[in-house]
Amino acid sequence: MVLGEVLERLGDEAYAAETLVALEDLNLMVQVEAAGRPFGEDIGEYAAGASRRFAQIASDEDWLALMTALERADDAGTACLKHMLEWSLRHDAKSADEGCGGECTCERS
Repeated sequence: MVLGEVLERLGDEAYAAETLVALEDLNLMVQVEAAGRPFGEDIGEYAAGASRRFAQIASDEDWLALMTALERADDAGTACLKHMLEWSLRHDAKSADEGCGGECTCERS
């Protein structure tokens, strides 16, 4: 599966939720649930949104890190989602702490 197909599939909330559950990472799932709660997003919505946000605003260095993670992974879909979720959680936490200043997709500039 090529990266474009992975990104397209992760944009589907049901697929993103299934992939998140398949990671068997309870800590990550709890973080995702907590991050989505203020916006009324379930884990599938947050996961799909995380992949879209990454695709829209990630830096070249973020993309390089993703490519490195994918090279080392047995399953590109789960590795891609995990990387994008961790990136999104860090980005969202930083935005919450410092204010996003219009550098995210929350529309709270």
